[in-house]
Amino acid sequence: MEENIYMLPDSEIRRRLGQKIRHLRLRQNFTQTSLAEQAQVSLTTLKRIEKGDISYFDSLMRVLRILGELDVFSSLIKEDEMSPNEYFEFVEASKKKQRKRASGNNKTNTQPNTEESEW
Repeated sequence: MEENIYMLPDSEIRRRLGQKIRHLRLRQNFTQTSLAEQAQVSLTTLKRIEKGDISYFDSLMRVLRILGELDVFSSLIKEDEMSPNEYFEFVEASKKKQRKRASGNNKTNTQPNTEESEW
């Protein structure tokens, strides 16, 4: 049975994530120094990430990008596809919201205005 990630404390998730990053780094034959340089994070930051001390999301993304594992976020940033019914409703709603424009047939009164302004 698969472990429920929602039952794990945040610290355990960070620890496991750090272990995974370390494993990926070693498997791809990166030194900590070379990975840190390529990811444009400090060596200290990378060491902290590998220990599960993940303070900055930007740093985590940079490391995952270099390791080729950025796709773990794909499902979070993917645009939801519309069903045919949702698309139809969207199109119909946008038709209703179209801006009305003047026809350009402005008929001005050719007779002088005989009413006095209230201003």
